[in-house]
Amino acid sequence: MKNLWTVCALTLALGLSLARAEETKKAETKPEAPKVEAKREDAKPVAPSFNDPSKLTEKAPETFKAQFDTTKGKFTIEVTRSLSPKGADRFYNLVRSGYFKDIAFFRVIPGFMAQFGIHGDPAVSAKWRDANITDDAVKGSNTRGTISFATAGPNTRTTQLFINFGNNQNLDGMGFSPFGKVIEGMDVVDKINSETGERPDQGAIQMRGNTYLKASFPNLDYIKSAKLVDNSQK
Repeated sequence: MKNLWTVCALTLALGLSLARAEETKKAETKPEAPKVEAKREDAKPVAPSFNDPSKLTEKAPETFKAQFDTTKGKFTIEVTRSLSPKGADRFYNLVRSGYFKDIAFFRVIPGFMAQFGIHGDPAVSAKWRDANITDDAVKGSNTRGTISFATAGPNTRTTQLFINFGNNQNLDGMGFSPFGKVIEGMDVVDKINSETGERPDQGAIQMRGNTYLKASFPNLDYIKSAKLVDNSQK
């Protein structure tokens, strides 16, 4: 009987010792602090959304290229900022933010120009309608292949642009300031559908977007996407 009590006592003592050891181990084991993944030095900053024009104000590189992928093929524009600094900056921010997606060439006049830039989503168009940039001095000329912003008068440039089909130097004296030129794929630009001419109504595009265009003018060509290329990407 005495041996049984001794065994029981030893078992109880051992159990308590193990319990205390486990408690001590738990006390000494501290939970790890949440880990924050180190920022990769080569990570590229993401451009602000095109839904907020006030945040898209980054200065453009002195020269850069933008490649457009359209329903007719691809073309590349090379921009020289010194020609039209404010225009180049606006164009740069539109491209890098992903603005040019499913954007129609809604006014195409053979021998003159191809106009585009009204967003297909009316909610986005509304945010850009009054996001004007002031005019730049005209330092270049609206020759074939050059790109300029369309205007509705002084200091009204927003998102609408046009590429010159012909040599339209008469536009220089009207304040249209080229900031770049198509350097690859001008043959693609020449093929953009011009059958509807000036018939699409800009007010209807602003209010109804691509819903209006695709129902009323189903054969228009569109920009599928645009991106900065070469070492111009940021």
